[in-house]
Amino acid sequence: MSSDTDPIVDPGTSGTTPVEHATDARTPLLEIDDLRVGVKGDNVAYDIVRGVSLSLYDNEILAVVGESGCGKSLTALSVLALHQSPPLHITGGAIRYRGVDLTTLSAAEMRALRGAEISMIFQDPMSALDPMFTVGSLLTSAVRAHRKASKAEARNAALEALADAGIEDPRRRFDEYPFQLSGGVSQRVMIALALVNDPSVIIADEPTTALDVTVQAQILERLRMLKEERKMGIMLITHNLGVVAAVADRTAVMYLGEVVETGSAQDVLAVPHHPYTNGLLAAVPRLNSKVADLKPVMGRVPQPQEITAGCAFRDRCERALDRCATEHPVLAPRHRTSVRCHNPVD
Repeated sequence: MSSDTDPIVDPGTSGTTPVEHATDARTPLLEIDDLRVGVKGDNVAYDIVRGVSLSLYDNEILAVVGESGCGKSLTALSVLALHQSPPLHITGGAIRYRGVDLTTLSAAEMRALRGAEISMIFQDPMSALDPMFTVGSLLTSAVRAHRKASKAEARNAALEALADAGIEDPRRRFDEYPFQLSGGVSQRVMIALALVNDPSVIIADEPTTALDVTVQAQILERLRMLKEERKMGIMLITHNLGVVAAVADRTAVMYLGEVVETGSAQDVLAVPHHPYTNGLLAAVPRLNSKVADLKPVMGRVPQPQEITAGCAFRDRCERALDRCATEHPVLAPRHRTSVRCHNPVD
């Protein structure tokens, strides 16, 4: 069963994307520079994302990792201007895609770019997929929102995207509704929606959270293969260090709205220097480990409005110095990673 009615989808409206495809291969596809996102209004003003700088290159997976509430998803949503505004606003910094600052684009220009040049895979496909429309209707409407295509051309593009997402029997799935799909197939449909317009960048926000471990592994392997086949850049938002170890090329660890450590995934996981990164790794269950072997990070995460001068992690850190209370640490190179800490782990 299929529908001739195009559903309402968010990827954008028809129009020319305001970003040219020509780029220097040595420059990042996506560059987040000193990004600040905060709450403004009703005599309240504070930043939740605080000076985040990240670069994403073609043919790589950059994992942004941290516990819930650290600002990683808000950073990702801000790239596509999908943060809830108001009350959230970009209060500083730049987000450059192929050299163009996305924070300067109009709403129409962002709609043209969103889904065509940069796509997003959301963590909950059951709420992201409109249950009133078939999979095929969702995909073909996304195609026709960004380029002139006949129904036949849009259908072929949709079927190809479903196959690329690893869905068996794409023709059958094309005519099914989201409620007829399993969680794993629904997530693959989300991947197909992200792929259907051949973007250069995909942002995947916790894409395997609600899936069992076998399906998680399949989805992650599919993302890794797509990265290599299409030479795209993938920003993977996750709290799972096992996911980082499995697929990431580089990683950035976030805490309370800041990047506290960054480098190759192998170096960050093998020889971490920030006490918070070490704390995350110490809290990961291992094969044959006992509950008593796990070492939780002491204390609680402060609220953004509670942040004062100095290091935001100092009250939970066993290595805190007197200067940590007054001097805000900068992200600086240390051995093979960059770390934001006055007293890093050797």
